[in-house]
Amino acid sequence: MGNLPAEKFPRGASPDSMRKHLKKIMLVLLLLAASALLGACAFFNQTKFGKHPEGKDLDLIRQSPHYVDGEFRNLTPTPMFTDGSTVFSALLKSLFTVKQNPEPKNAVPSIKTDLRALDREKDLVVWLGHSSYYVQMGGRRILIDPVFSPYASPFSFINRAFEGTNVYSAEDMPDIDYLLISHDHWDHLDYPTVMALEPRVARVICGLGVGTHLRYWGYPAAKVTEADWFAELDVEDGLRIHVLPARHFSGRGLVRNKTLWVGFAIETARRRIFFSGDTGYGPHFARIADMFDGFDLVILENGQYNSRWAYIHMMPEEAAQAAVELRARSLLPAHSGKFSISNHAWNDPFIRIAEASRDKPYRLLTPVIGDPVDFDDEERRYPYWWENME
Repeated sequence: MGNLPAEKFPRGASPDSMRKHLKKIMLVLLLLAASALLGACAFFNQTKFGKHPEGKDLDLIRQSPHYVDGEFRNLTPTPMFTDGSTVFSALLKSLFTVKQNPEPKNAVPSIKTDLRALDREKDLVVWLGHSSYYVQMGGRRILIDPVFSPYASPFSFINRAFEGTNVYSAEDMPDIDYLLISHDHWDHLDYPTVMALEPRVARVICGLGVGTHLRYWGYPAAKVTEADWFAELDVEDGLRIHVLPARHFSGRGLVRNKTLWVGFAIETARRRIFFSGDTGYGPHFARIADMFDGFDLVILENGQYNSRWAYIHMMPEEAAQAAVELRARSLLPAHSGKFSISNHAWNDPFIRIAEASRDKPYRLLTPVIGDPVDFDDEERRYPYWWENME
């Protein structure tokens, strides 16, 4: 503080007493800051946040050509924001942006199909809400990005599921042959869900680094297969799973891109489907199209978009274009209808993908949650269920 003249202090106070008072204030502020820091550390150290790869896990990741300078990189340069925003400024903008029609006023329609009772030899797919799908192909049962919690975030009051959308639980699932996890964001890797599913999951397939979370949470190492982009996994006779690139990012806390984000192609002797995972539009779709002779079905991201982050999530019109590039026979939209993560109206993804799909060479599939889509029934048409809702 230096030797300040006495007249600068309140009448009757000596410089020494003022110094002591200021020191006490500074001490209190430091204690408050330390308490806040410790509280934040304790919060982010909760088990549900998972664990960053280290040791042998990190050694495996460092062999990937897509891991550069301590983080995974997209195949195409992908800035997080298109308008020069930072994470902090984007958060402030989101906080002060009033969402228009962010959730339906009425319950979203659904059908509670008994998945255990389905003939497992029947090839089908069931939308379970948001980006969660139950798939049967070649007699195998496959579960993709299951989120059965009533919210998709570290906080119970953020990203709440719309009324009527959370009709399935882990207890409703049959024994699962393959659990596919596209990346570690909260709306795709849900800690309570994957923990409840563990006893009935035979094998997990995920991108590099995501397995660290699962093993930290108690999944046996023998159950978990991690793979890089463009890996072909002949998982068993008659079933092949391809791990494919997406254009996105990863992270469950403050640190990003320590784990890989992926899409999947699933092949049997009769069928081939593609699941994009979270992704922005980009040349990776043309590259994937060159690898395969079309798809019976593509499940493409179609929701939670914003012009500010246009490189990491697709607009509906881009999803329609990607389906054409992939030579899809059918398109099933994903990443919408359950959570309001962006600022667009809850039904905007459905309205726009329906319009963008007019006169396209694929069939747009719009089942309600829980309604099985039979691959053999190519004539069935699904109603635009959102049109009857407010």
